[in-house]
This record gives sequence, C-alpha cells and structure tokens, in this order.
Amino acid sequence: MLWDSHTKGHICYFVTDIKGGDPAVFTGDTLFIGGCGRFFEGTPEQMYYSLCEKLASLPARTQVYCGHEYTVKNFAFALEVDPENMFLKRKSTWAKQQQAEKKPTVPSTIGDELETNPFMRVREKSIQDIMKLSDPIEVMGALRRMKDGWKG
Repeated sequence: MLWDSHTKGHICYFVTDIKGGDPAVFTGDTLFIGGCGRFFEGTPEQMYYSLCEKLASLPARTQVYCGHEYTVKNFAFALEVDPENMFLKRKSTWAKQQQAEKKPTVPSTIGDELETNPFMRVREKSIQDIMKLSDPIEVMGALRRMKDGWKG
C-alpha cells in the first residue's frame, strides 16, 4: 500500500502476481495516465512523495490502473509543457486513436509514466527549465497550478 496525497485517507494498492506476471498498482485519483489528481487536501510536497518517491520506485513494468479516463486531455496538457517529447507525442496519438475507437487507454505502466507524465518528471532538468524552477517540489506545485487553470 502507498500513501495518497489527493485527499486524506485515500491510498494506492500495489499487487503482485504469485505466478510472476506483471505487478499492478491501483492509484485512484493520485496518478492518472499522463497526469495527477488535484491537491484538494494534500500539498505539492506530499504529491511529490507519492508520485516521485513511492510510485516511481515501482518496477517499470507495473501496470497503472487509475480512477478516471483523462488520458487524452492529460496528454494535451503534457504536450504544452513538453512539446518535444517524442515518446509523449506517440502516446498521445495512440490515446486519441483508442478514444476514437471507444477503447480504454488504461492501463499504462510506471515506465511509460516516467517518460510521458510531467508530474512524475519534476526532477528532470528539461521540465525544470520549462517551468523556470529548480526545486522539484516547487515544480510540482507550479505544474499543478498551471494544469488547474488550463483551458485545453
């Protein structure tokens, strides 16, 4: 189990397969494909811990099951933050195709989130440079405020 900083009392569940299959994490409203939940009761520091310390430490092949299907919009926002990310561009195109075919974009993987999700990449210089901040927790807060006001 992992701590969730979206609202008090929420948690994420990490499960493994005794037969050796891919592990899975059920993230509720903390981690979304390409994004994260609003900080209703939590802080940027708490979300940083949840996303960048706990969830990012899971095996890359871990399947990510989130509480809502926001992938296409989250990728649109992520592309505004990180427009040169080729992996993100490919995943965004794939997500739009999935949506057009009325297919889900969930699950993702921790590995894919570490490549595409700006909220999980706040330690990376490229994201810090875009946000004009160097402290990952400040980047987390600024990114969330930016997303909260985003009209995309």
